[in-house]
Amino acid sequence: MKRLIERSRSVGEVLRWVTQNPGKVSASHYPIALHKLGQLLQQQPGPPAGAGDSRGPAGQVLEQPEFHVLCQAIVSGCAKFDNFSIVNCLYAAAALGLPGESPLVRVLEDESRSRLGRFNQKDVSMVFSSEANNKALEAIFSSQLFYENRQERFIRSMAEWLPRKAENLTPYTMALIAKYVARHRLREPRLLDTIASFLLKRGEQLDSKVIQKLVFPFSRMNYRPSNHGELFPKLEAILEQKAGSSPLATVNILMSMFQLSHFPQTVLHQVFSPGFISNLEFREYSGPRLDPRYRVLMFEHALTADEANRKYSYKGLVAEALRQLVGEECYRQDEVLPPGYCTDFLLWINRSGTVLPLSRVPAASRAPPAPSPVAVSLRSSVLALTSDLQDFAPVVLSVNDKWHYCQNSDILVGSRAMRDRHLRLLGYCLVQLPYTELEKVSGIEEAKHYLRQKL
Repeated sequence: MKRLIERSRSVGEVLRWVTQNPGKVSASHYPIALHKLGQLLQQQPGPPAGAGDSRGPAGQVLEQPEFHVLCQAIVSGCAKFDNFSIVNCLYAAAALGLPGESPLVRVLEDESRSRLGRFNQKDVSMVFSSEANNKALEAIFSSQLFYENRQERFIRSMAEWLPRKAENLTPYTMALIAKYVARHRLREPRLLDTIASFLLKRGEQLDSKVIQKLVFPFSRMNYRPSNHGELFPKLEAILEQKAGSSPLATVNILMSMFQLSHFPQTVLHQVFSPGFISNLEFREYSGPRLDPRYRVLMFEHALTADEANRKYSYKGLVAEALRQLVGEECYRQDEVLPPGYCTDFLLWINRSGTVLPLSRVPAASRAPPAPSPVAVSLRSSVLALTSDLQDFAPVVLSVNDKWHYCQNSDILVGSRAMRDRHLRLLGYCLVQLPYTELEKVSGIEEAKHYLRQKL
């Protein structure tokens, strides 16, 4: 039956083989039939102009009674299908263009969701590695079920063969891949370098909105691609030409490069605030400056991921241990520090290592002043204060939960890494509390002992 389906020369022939021989059709034959239908439909031209039928070949097939019989057979039997057949049917249906609300797709997605924990590398990766074309990849990465769940082994497998096929992919397909990789914090160098190579070759033909999608995974994963020496200057040149076409995309591209410590000098003054440019990252800058009224605070509140994962965070444990260890009068939680960074815990410590009550720290020194219209150096302000007080040092405790790191890595995501870099530049002592250490702490007494050692 497999050979008969694969050798079929028309849509009608495929449907006849499957629907008229139910006793000879097994679960593995259904995805083959759906894939074959998709291939045959791609080969058929659309209706001639004025033919009076705007549905096209795909629309006509989806309305055929035999096709409904095929779909019903899959719906009725999919609970007994093996994992490989379920996954293959789902993506074949997506590639065929079946709408997400169709009964077939809904049943397949429900069945896949119930089996997700049992899916293995063969179920997902091997299905598509042999047919990595735009249509197949778009179907995979457009699937909500696939998008919402992390498939690390599939990504690692794809990193092996995607470089050889990347030239034939569309920007849309590559952007979908980039979006998925960024969402799940998958720091796969080979895949990221493939995206960077694609961007270097095709960047001049892409609009700013597509470029921002392709650049974002690099900053998200705090990863400088191997070709950054060529890529970043090229992006600067492209931005000079296209900055006005999509201002928000331009800002996002620049922000991604900033997170990677690359500073496009020609467009800095058009976007970033004086404090951010001169005091933190690029002190050599001496060009025009934005009016402070238009300054936008970065990270002035908890990151979205922190809010969503609050119940899984170790921050509550640290807060209670800190309260018992030093007392509520000795620290501030969720303190916002100029130029707008939300910190987990802020303390002041003297040279002997004692945490000081905030009442003993002069009010003016508890947080450095915001920059004035003449752009006072924030870092100089902090250092001057600590120099005057001599025995005092501001300390930030940073609770780094699992989602603050790239997946299966000890590398902080780009936004968190930049925040830490800036806090150090501002003169704060940063004490990292990684989840890998906190997950070994059992109970409040151990947590207090852990914090005492850290401080």
